[in-house]
Amino acid sequence: MTATTRARDASVPVAGVPTAPPLPEDVQALLHKLRLPHIRRHAPDVVATAKAQRWEPVEVLRALLVEEHAGRARSALATRRAAAAFPTGKTFDAWQPDASSIPAPTQQALRTLEWVHRRENLVICGPSGTGKTFLLEALGQQAVEQGLRVAWFTLEDLGTLLRRHRADDSVTKAIARVLRADIIVVDDIGLLPVSQDAAEGLYRLVDAAYEKRSIAISSNLHPAAFDELMPKTLATATVDRLLHHAHVCQTSGESVRQAQALAGQGVSPLS
Repeated sequence: MTATTRARDASVPVAGVPTAPPLPEDVQALLHKLRLPHIRRHAPDVVATAKAQRWEPVEVLRALLVEEHAGRARSALATRRAAAAFPTGKTFDAWQPDASSIPAPTQQALRTLEWVHRRENLVICGPSGTGKTFLLEALGQQAVEQGLRVAWFTLEDLGTLLRRHRADDSVTKAIARVLRADIIVVDDIGLLPVSQDAAEGLYRLVDAAYEKRSIAISSNLHPAAFDELMPKTLATATVDRLLHHAHVCQTSGESVRQAQALAGQGVSPLS
């Protein structure tokens, strides 16, 4: 058994290993000052296991570092996931590739996230209920798991952001903070009337992200028809920048939600 394996099992009770005594207060204080919370949490069990199984000193050190690294990775993932503000928490675990009208090779290519590393955009457009938001969220969840940062917006969110920061002339700074994310998602364009603030917010975001960050949007309309939603000048400028480096996927077919509802799969049977 390697030290890494032992470290993973350190928190599991082992026959013959006494209950781990707490660390001395001065050691606890040092670990707190050094910001090593995961070592502080697992050290008593690791030390007790190491003593019982006569580990080499380097194995103890390795086990403690493994615990700290794993704990930090879990915390960072939780932080990225919370910051992304995903709407439902759907992942590819529940995704049914065969149910999507997007070709399977395209789905697989999108899941590599190579387009994100190339700072390319993604546009998924088509009727309601054809998996647009689901796919974007699953891609976002996968990106977060791979260490990338995601920001999730609706057009209304962008309008609110613009109004909030226009008063003190900090819109540019606010957009710059959004662009700290590797992928910025704007979901469900075309479902509701677009306010002037929302239209301007979308333009500002797309313009600032151009060739710097990846924008991913879902829409009932193809971007070529965005001038039906917002002033033509803004629409033209936005779409020009959005589509220059974009993958456009068009969905089709009936609503999956409606099909499930008609098949009685939308709810659990009443007892």
